[in-house]
Amino acid sequence: MRNIKMLIEYDGSKYKGWQKLDSGSGSANSTGTLTIQGKLESVLSLMTDENISVIGCGRTDAGVHALNYTANFHTKSSLSTEKMSEYLYKYLPEDIQVKSIKDCSERFHARYNALSKIYLYRINNSDKRNIFSRKYEYTISETLNTDKMLKASHFLIGTHDFQSFTTLKSKKKSTVRTIYSINIIKNDNLIEIEIKGNSFLWNMVRIICGTLIEVGKGNLMPDDVENILNQRKRQEAGPNAPAHALFLKDVEY
Repeated sequence: MRNIKMLIEYDGSKYKGWQKLDSGSGSANSTGTLTIQGKLESVLSLMTDENISVIGCGRTDAGVHALNYTANFHTKSSLSTEKMSEYLYKYLPEDIQVKSIKDCSERFHARYNALSKIYLYRINNSDKRNIFSRKYEYTISETLNTDKMLKASHFLIGTHDFQSFTTLKSKKKSTVRTIYSINIIKNDNLIEIEIKGNSFLWNMVRIICGTLIEVGKGNLMPDDVENILNQRKRQEAGPNAPAHALFLKDVEY
């Protein structure tokens, strides 16, 4: 049995996220193809004439994109990785692309072996949307104070209980995570928020970005973020920033 590692980029605009949906018996296949995982499994299964399950490095929300998403799958196929690459390029939709594909150790697991993930959020801080990038940026007309946003972000660095920054309902799962760094880069009207952590809770990155945006607008003070973190209540944090401006930038192993 071979273990195949893929590096993938995708435009998540029309998909219901990475993870294949559990829609009940009789409709899983049709619903699965509305997700990145489902589309990949469908094409890989046809390619290998096997029932392929793809292991992803983690979930991404509906509408979120990926620049470098890592996944792996097991197969008995004798096809070369070059032939696989050609097949996937031909039969995957244009908004999903396998950038590289190779044999890897049988022990490699895209999710469990991941050490950290880096997310990127893009903001067009202008009173006019950019016609050619509007689908991948959040346009905000109010001038954002990036210095205050950066100051607020410092309270989130380290290992904390991020219960205020997730929509996760289960009380059985830990909401403790580690944020290694948050960088805020401003280049003319483009503001990028880059967040690196060991792993992320459901909607965590979007809520962090939404909260930092509220600080940038002046609706929250930087010190408020520390209080929000300590409150451990979702309603205390800012809104979910729109998904269309979020990218999984990289995964480190």
